[in-house]
Amino acid sequence: MHPTSPLPFVKMHGLGNDFVVLDARDNLLPLDRRAIERLADRRRGIGFDQMVTIERSGTADAFMRIHNADGGEVESCGNAARCVATLLMRETGKDRVSIDTLGGWLNAQRDTAPAADIEGLVTVDMGEPRFDWQAIPLARAMDTNSLDYSHAGFAAPGAVNVGNPHVVFFVDDVNAVPLEQIGPQIEHDPLFPQRINVEFAQVLAPDRIRMRVWERGVGITRACGTGACATLVATARRGLSARRADILLDGGVLTINWAADNHIYMTGPATEAYRGVIPPAFWRDDFQAA
Repeated sequence: MHPTSPLPFVKMHGLGNDFVVLDARDNLLPLDRRAIERLADRRRGIGFDQMVTIERSGTADAFMRIHNADGGEVESCGNAARCVATLLMRETGKDRVSIDTLGGWLNAQRDTAPAADIEGLVTVDMGEPRFDWQAIPLARAMDTNSLDYSHAGFAAPGAVNVGNPHVVFFVDDVNAVPLEQIGPQIEHDPLFPQRINVEFAQVLAPDRIRMRVWERGVGITRACGTGACATLVATARRGLSARRADILLDGGVLTINWAADNHIYMTGPATEAYRGVIPPAFWRDDFQAA
C-alpha cells in the first residue's frame, strides 16, 4: 500500500552527499525496495545517495532510518545525522538533540566554536570505534589494524566499524585510484559478508588527510561522514596521523576528532537544498514524470 496523498520531502546534503528526508513520525511510510530505487533515480525520480526517514523514538528526540539508493537498509550515516539534527534543532529550538539509529545512539549539537566561520556547522558524537574482526564483520579472524588482504596491488588496509563497516587503504595519490572499477569488487569480496564501505586515504600532513570513498549500496559519493571517521581512526591507529584531522573529501572538508574518551566527534555542514512533494501517481508502475 502506497501513500494516497502528496508526500512532503526535504532535499538536503552534507558536502554533496545528498539525501531525501521524509517525516514518518505521524504515519509510517510503507516504502518498499523498488519504490526507494525509483525515487533514487536521478533522471526519473528525485535522486539521492540515501533516503532518510525520521521516526518516533521512545528514548531519543527521533529515530533515523536510512536506505541506500539500491533500497538496502543500513545502520548509520554521519552526513545524514547532521542533516536530521539540523531539522530537529530548527523544529525544537534546541542546540542539542539525540538521534537513535540501527548503528547506535548519536548526540548532535550546533558547533559554536569561534573558528566556526561556516554557517550551519554541526558536531555529532559518532560513538566508539570497534575493531574486533567479528564486529566489522570479516569472514575470518585477522588483525584489523593491518588486514591480511590485498586487491589490485593495494595491500594491508585497516578495518573498523563506526556504526557500519569500513575498510581503509593507504595510498600515495587517491586520484590515481580507479575507484569506480575496484570499489564494487572490494565491496562484494567474500571477506566482507555484509559487504563494506571502501575508503582510499592519502596522508598529506598529520592533521590533513585526503580521502575518496566507494559507499556500500551507492557507489562513489562526494562525501561520507562515517567514512571520514573510519579513515581518521585507521590512520591514527597506524601512527600515520594525529587523532584529530581535517578529512578532505571530493565535496569539502570534515573535521574528525578521535578524542581521549574514545568517542569520535565529526564536525561539518548540513545544507537544505529545497523542499517538495512526491505525487501519489508516482507509485503507479506506468507513472511518467512531467
